[in-house]
Amino acid sequence: MRVGFIGIGNMGTPMSGHIVKGGHDVVLYDADVKRAREVARTHGCRAAESVTELGSSEFVVTMLPDGNVVRRVMLGEGGEGGLARHLKPGAVLIDMSSSDPVGTRALGQDLKPFGVGLIDAPVSGAVPRATTATLAIMIGGDDTAAIEKAKPLLRCMGDRLFETGGLGNGHAMKALNNFIAATAFSACSEAILIAKRFGLDAGTMVDILNASTGRSFITEVVLKDHVLAGKFATGFQLGLLAKDVRIAADLGEHVKLDAPVSRLVRERWAMARDQLGATRDNSEAIRSWDSDL
Repeated sequence: MRVGFIGIGNMGTPMSGHIVKGGHDVVLYDADVKRAREVARTHGCRAAESVTELGSSEFVVTMLPDGNVVRRVMLGEGGEGGLARHLKPGAVLIDMSSSDPVGTRALGQDLKPFGVGLIDAPVSGAVPRATTATLAIMIGGDDTAAIEKAKPLLRCMGDRLFETGGLGNGHAMKALNNFIAATAFSACSEAILIAKRFGLDAGTMVDILNASTGRSFITEVVLKDHVLAGKFATGFQLGLLAKDVRIAADLGEHVKLDAPVSRLVRERWAMARDQLGATRDNSEAIRSWDSDL
């Protein structure tokens, strides 16, 4: 299939490479045109000088910072048609970014006049699993035929595909999953900091958590391998996790649910981002929550 891939960053680089290896005709585009050219040479595919060169694509895959950027790429600054104006009717956008699910549904409606479909397919697994093509992919969409046609592309990048329901549900699932992970990390961080001040050994504490009801991915992987070891290299930036927590908290407000935990966790991660910087590893957030670190 003819695939345009937009967003050649830490995730987009390996993901687009796996699509090329899958035998598809891939054209890369990035705001950093030089980077797109370099990655295209490595992958053995072509780079576009302008996003409009992706007009012949059957599928356009976006891996961009957020849904607002996706909207600008597809519809232009004035909403009258960026790339969407150049695609043939029947083309499908697969947004694999971590986007706002409410905005995703709005974008789907705005693409209809151009005959362009939309699937949201965010991922979990960060750079390590993007590199090994073992991402978990959460698929949302209203066009079941388009989803079935897209699955061969998605299987190039992930080994677990989950259909979550209608358009926007994939993005909602991604944000809610990361909200849960961020909440667990926040709670674990506070527990460790309290324990250390009281005199408990953090390593012993984590061992006990992993043999008890407090066990989670955070205690089994993140605390041991990254926080206590001082590695802080999960491969997922602090600013991105803060963004996903914000999306989840905002979604709670959109559906008019009183969700105080989500609001507090949103505040905590925004504070960590502002203090440490958005590009730091998310596991470093504990450093912003204790003056002794």
